[in-house]
Amino acid sequence: MSRTAASSRLRTALAAAVPPCAVLVACVCAWQAAVWVFRPGEYLLPSPIQVAQEAWDSRATLARAAWLTGLSAAGGFAIAACTGVLAGSVLAASRFLMRGLYPIATLLQMVPLVAIAPLLVVWCGYGWRTSVASAAIVSVFPVLASTLDGMRGTDRGLVELFGTLRAGRVQRWWKLELPWAIPSIVTGLRVAAGLSVIGAIVGEFVGAFAGNASPVGIVILSALREHRTELVFAAVLTAAVVGFVLFGLVSALGWVALRRWHASVG
Repeated sequence: MSRTAASSRLRTALAAAVPPCAVLVACVCAWQAAVWVFRPGEYLLPSPIQVAQEAWDSRATLARAAWLTGLSAAGGFAIAACTGVLAGSVLAASRFLMRGLYPIATLLQMVPLVAIAPLLVVWCGYGWRTSVASAAIVSVFPVLASTLDGMRGTDRGLVELFGTLRAGRVQRWWKLELPWAIPSIVTGLRVAAGLSVIGAIVGEFVGAFAGNASPVGIVILSALREHRTELVFAAVLTAAVVGFVLFGLVSALGWVALRRWHASVG
């Protein structure tokens, strides 16, 4: 890559980052102005300065919590990614299974996670297993749906060509349908990355242990019981950072996969 091309990409990336950063700064300023004008109690709405100070004072606790929640979210995401791609591939291969199972998977997606989270405690026990299972359940459907849509959209001419060449079903899936569905799968994985953090925290609300090394969900619950609203805000922001990091990693891997896909198609 030439130095000119690298500089151009850097300028493009910086230009893309300016609008969201400007909106974020504007929101923080409006928040601080609202606190100055309306003067709500600290237990109702702490100022951004107070939240930042609490985040700094509790940085060790929040860092451990972010690590634990991130591990649970990443584990659930990995399970959802593998399960979703495999299940979507199976449904795409059989019209009967697709008609029979896909509506059921859609209905299960509509069940609120908080309603079944207590059952996960019964099945998985207290601890990280419940958080991982919760993250996997809430994030598997976007991967399944995107995989199914991507494979069903495979070019029919290429499918007929593989049939003419007497390619096996597995060979056609591996060399044609799966590569063809990569853009759709990447989109589903990006959605699942954000959902996995939500699922992990919901699992922590009902199934995690409190202690010196508590995940983000337990930090939030403990801070609420102690009426430390500024720590609640700091923990919520920590969860957002975890989600952003996971989303960024998935997006980076997706960008590499899509780049290779475009190169192979082109």
